[in-house]
Amino acid sequence: MTDAPCELSIVLPARNEAPALERLLPVLRERFPQAQVIVVNDGSTDDTAALCARHGVQEVRHRYSVGNGGAIKSGARAAHGEVIVFMDADGQHDPADIPRLLTRLNEGFDMVVGARDATSQASVGRSLANRLYNRIANYMTGQKIADLTSGFRAVRAEKFREFLFLLPNGFSYPTSITMAFFRAGYAVAYEPIVAARRTGRSHIRPLRDGARFLLIIFRVATLYSPLKIFAPLSGLSFAAGLLNYLHTYATDGRFTNASAVLFTTAVVVFLMGLISEQITTLLYATAARERTDAVRR
Repeated sequence: MTDAPCELSIVLPARNEAPALERLLPVLRERFPQAQVIVVNDGSTDDTAALCARHGVQEVRHRYSVGNGGAIKSGARAAHGEVIVFMDADGQHDPADIPRLLTRLNEGFDMVVGARDATSQASVGRSLANRLYNRIANYMTGQKIADLTSGFRAVRAEKFREFLFLLPNGFSYPTSITMAFFRAGYAVAYEPIVAARRTGRSHIRPLRDGARFLLIIFRVATLYSPLKIFAPLSGLSFAAGLLNYLHTYATDGRFTNASAVLFTTAVVVFLMGLISEQITTLLYATAARERTDAVRR
């Protein structure tokens, strides 16, 4: 399969990735001559702009670096295709895998993610971190998530744009969009891929961005299923209060202020979770009505 349907857009966020783009762009133009190829130049200081002009691909230029997620949002807004393929511009993703993603998408899915195997992880630390993120997301969504942080995916453009407001400007947009799709009830599939070593130096800083990834998972989780966060916290506070009460009653025969505070905290946290759950339900119900009204119009 070398041709792409005319409704396909391929978006590559790029910041100083000229060496990889020099090899990648000709392959994309050859394999998918009818596709709209967009390079989002996120404040690059190299030859990215000249490469886009030379290879006849569309450039969306940021005057300064906004971040990977910001580049993804700019690319999604500029895409004309009904289907968008997002892939990294650093040479990790093989254009030959795009047809497999599109084939799975045509089976009735709304998003297909290229799931990397263990050999594709940049380091042992990154591999362990990704496993942790996957497990947390599995718990939050109740779904099997093979690769939460993969930037290689094919999506239905209309549904992807519904959640642009949720996406952070920095790294980890895949985390936000994956969990948002599951929360909305959209069908997500995973297609195994092998990712190559990136060309050049990674822009990800493990400690700083790792903490941000984790924060974003919990932030999106509060929009996805708040009680899965608030209920365990409430339970821990209640259990701590009960244990403290049993201890003080056995030793001093009294009910202490500490136990009262812990019980009160448990109730307050649980009620906050209930309110958050209602707000989340209303938010997605409103989004669903807007989608229905748009279809009718």
